[in-house]
Amino acid sequence: MEKEYKKAGRILSKIREKAVKFIREDLPVIELVNFVEDNIRKEGAKPAFPCNVSINDITAHYTSPTDDKTLIKEGDLVKLDMGAHVNGYIADTAISILIGDPKDEMAEKNLRMIEASQKALENAISIIKADVELGKIGKIIQETINDFGFKPVTNLTGHSMDRWILHSGLSIPNINEKNPHKLEEGDVLAIEPFATDGIGYVKDMPPAYIFRFLRDRPLRLAHARNVLKKIKKEYKSLPFAQRWLTEYFDPRRLRASMRLLIQSRAIYPYHVLREKSGAWVSQAEHTIIVEKDSCKIITE
Repeated sequence: MEKEYKKAGRILSKIREKAVKFIREDLPVIELVNFVEDNIRKEGAKPAFPCNVSINDITAHYTSPTDDKTLIKEGDLVKLDMGAHVNGYIADTAISILIGDPKDEMAEKNLRMIEASQKALENAISIIKADVELGKIGKIIQETINDFGFKPVTNLTGHSMDRWILHSGLSIPNINEKNPHKLEEGDVLAIEPFATDGIGYVKDMPPAYIFRFLRDRPLRLAHARNVLKKIKKEYKSLPFAQRWLTEYFDPRRLRASMRLLIQSRAIYPYHVLREKSGAWVSQAEHTIIVEKDSCKIITE
């Protein structure tokens, strides 16, 4: 088990470095997500979820639809969040990148914001070991981000992971809250602080490009039944992108079937998340395994 986790982590670390070199001004977002996901497969793993490319005030859950025309621009603050799994054992990592070399005050602020989320991640990891309370992790994350003059995003958290399950029950707070739950040796956690100069709260936006299988349902359309069967077989309980399914199904018919699957609650839509006040957000993330006296970073 630990062998698979470590392999997934090594692969992500390698691809994260490649992606930082690949990303540039005027790059189509769909080229970036394909670059990340294709490289995960080439390295002998599979995407644990669609590559997220969340720009500026878009905070999480944005991946390209099939016809995405979005371009990365100079000065954009890009949050690149990627996951890989080996036989269902997941690693998850994220990094924030300021595009180009802007020299204005906003760029300076955004670089500090990136540093704030990264330092919060480092400080949180430094205290993680068996028997540490979750509340203490949130406390050090919030204090670090506040020290940089920013706020953590209060309604986004890190998470525990298990085989085939990206969010397996534990939420790792990014704020100072009383949470007495103690970590156990062997826990696998994604620690992911978000920093912003806004109100520190995200809200759902209408589009959803990422989904997850929930349950089998009686469906009147044969095509929808076939789509659900393929989703369950290929992705199990892990998140997937609608664009992945265009390899197997006609895009037009697929759209109709996906609507039916959402309405019947056979699949769950992850709506794009945006900082409520429109402020920009930075993110940093590593996957760690809790040990008796420390923790092991598998995505470093």
